[in-house]
Amino acid sequence: MVRFTVLASGSKGNSSIVSCTPGTGGSTRVLVDAGLSCRELFRRMKQVGEDPSTLDAILVTHEHQDHINGLAVTARKLGIPVYFTEATHRAWVRQVTPQKRITYAEWAQQYREQKQAAEAANILSEPSHSATNGEINLSAEGYGLQPVHNTHATTGALAPEVSLSPAQEIALQACADLNPPSETVTEAPKPNPAHLPSVSYFRPGETFSIGDLSISPFTIPHDAADPVGFVFTAEGIRLAIATDLGYMPPNVQAQLRRCDLIMLESNHDLEMLRDGPYPWSVKQRVLSRVGHLSNAAASAFLEETYDGTATYLILAHLSESNNLPELARLAAERALVSKPNLLANRLYLASQDEPLDPVCF
Repeated sequence: MVRFTVLASGSKGNSSIVSCTPGTGGSTRVLVDAGLSCRELFRRMKQVGEDPSTLDAILVTHEHQDHINGLAVTARKLGIPVYFTEATHRAWVRQVTPQKRITYAEWAQQYREQKQAAEAANILSEPSHSATNGEINLSAEGYGLQPVHNTHATTGALAPEVSLSPAQEIALQACADLNPPSETVTEAPKPNPAHLPSVSYFRPGETFSIGDLSISPFTIPHDAADPVGFVFTAEGIRLAIATDLGYMPPNVQAQLRRCDLIMLESNHDLEMLRDGPYPWSVKQRVLSRVGHLSNAAASAFLEETYDGTATYLILAHLSESNNLPELARLAAERALVSKPNLLANRLYLASQDEPLDPVCF
């Protein structure tokens, strides 16, 4: 049996489960993206009858927050590997690793302090090298300082005291700052937010396997480091995920042929987006060729290019601000009605707030 479950789809978080249970026994379950918190992912999995502890891996389409929000915690809690493209992994690590940002004034102050310390250290860089028993003379006289002899409190011996000039005091303090005592207590290192139990890389266009699932990643046009969609094959069933793409290039169209299930983006209604609350710069990004697929674009694909072989079509990643489920459904249904051979397709809409009922083959 092959099973596909959408846990969440939308601008606030995306995640799906693909599972395969062959007749010979055993099973393979992978989580595609982890855009919700670990707790919410587990809650939704249990809601649809999926046991989180049975997951074998997490696959990441790209590094945007709505696809990786619960990634690290979920992977560490379950102890399972995460599959990325190398560029996506690098982008994710940079994203989750804290970086200290300073102003120019702070940088200039640090520069002055470092320069002062270096200059002060140079004052003490030429001690007398007259040695006794092979040792360098580090006495006050070796630095050109005048000792004043006092009796040492414990031994009764004479111990030198030195009189320092202001510049020499600065130099000694700078050296002390640069060379703290060895017994100085250091803080425990903070946990690495980018730590994962295991990381595996894949490349778009190269098929790989996890258990009984054959996985074919393909490049999609989106404003991320190396975004991909997936085609999963098991038990003779093909399932495709193609969301977060600005348009439908030929390579994506080719991947969506001969599929039994397609999850396709239908992100926004063009008029709602143009009249909506987003800043113009964000509207331009969404409308661009590396943005998101509109209802009209998804409908055009279904009407002009789609081969009609999928039993199930799932419209996904609907915008809460710039779309309505009724508008997305209407646009898709108009395209499907235009061709009699598409009438048998079952159309579903994925939700942001609740998981979709599992689709089984």
